[in-house]
Amino acid sequence: MTRLLLTVPEAAEALAISRSKLYQLLATGAVSSIRIDGSRRIPVSALTDYITHLARKEVAV
Repeated sequence: MTRLLLTVPEAAEALAISRSKLYQLLATGAVSSIRIDGSRRIPVSALTDYITHLARKEVAV
């Protein structure tokens, strides 16, 4: 089964960015996340949405 939620380190690795950069993106709302008890998880769909947003921004320039 494909995982739907990633940890912060896993999501950062998937985007090829640092954990601190991902935390910045989470703080600004550029990438959405959820909390399950005390654990933060990033939906795979949030990463896809972020990449789509970046790609559209590039095309618009």
